[in-house]
Amino acid sequence: MTKLLSKQVIFHGFATPFLRGLRLRWLAARAGIEIAHGHLSHGCKALAAAPDSVARIATLHVGYKARQHAHLDGVICVNAAQATRLGKYDGQSTLISNWLPDVKSAESFDLRAQLNLPRETRLVGSVGRLHLSKGYDVLVSAFRQSAPRDAALVIVGEGPHRAALEKLARGDSRIHLLGHCNNVPGFLRNLDLFVSPSREESAGLAILEAMSEGLPIIATAAEGPSEYLREHPVTLVAPGSVEQLSEALADVMREQPVVRLSRVSYDLRPFSRSAGIVNVLDFYSRVAGGAAAQLASAPIIRG
Repeated sequence: MTKLLSKQVIFHGFATPFLRGLRLRWLAARAGIEIAHGHLSHGCKALAAAPDSVARIATLHVGYKARQHAHLDGVICVNAAQATRLGKYDGQSTLISNWLPDVKSAESFDLRAQLNLPRETRLVGSVGRLHLSKGYDVLVSAFRQSAPRDAALVIVGEGPHRAALEKLARGDSRIHLLGHCNNVPGFLRNLDLFVSPSREESAGLAILEAMSEGLPIIATAAEGPSEYLREHPVTLVAPGSVEQLSEALADVMREQPVVRLSRVSYDLRPFSRSAGIVNVLDFYSRVAGGAAAQLASAPIIRG
């Protein structure tokens, strides 16, 4: 992780779960920390130990959970639906959508050649964790049901649902579970069609990455994607529906029966990284009463 960080950022590992809170209190006192931003359950729980002088903020990657977030001073929702489920939360809240990552130029590679597939093979692909919530069982079933013989399904990612997916795909040589990939942009450039089959999805970073590559997209109308994809030329289907996804795959393949489906020009301005960062810093200032302006002069503590 440290290799990915700016030289201005110091990484402090919180490896021992029951010491995370104590470690955070020590850092807050030693470094004069004024804002602490937590992500996911472990980070949010650790924030409970932060001194009152620290503004405690979290991003709701999944959703609001009182036991994790009620004690915080501010929460960032990544979709509008989350904001309607804050209940009795009395801290500050805001809506800031996920943004496209700042990815350095990625090297292209020939996935068809790597898989020994004919040049004319149409590649349907997806990127994500192999978990039941991500709906890859639905995608595999829908693909087997309606995709033409000259198509192949390629899925990048790992997770606890892999064995079940391998069993579901057994006997169909067109389906490839590729495991982890360090070069997602390069992988996406090989695709003719991107599919996001999630049963549950708050944001969907992989969808944004597919949009940045101009890929035609079929996605489930899960909570986050159903909001930000409404104004874009994508096909939305009901989460968990093999029939709807199967029909959508068949329709796309029928409309463009030749290899290399046409690229799409998406308006990516709402997903600007620079705008997202400005919005986060503005929220920091609101919650911390202007403390964000002093972050640049905070002492750097190594250890």
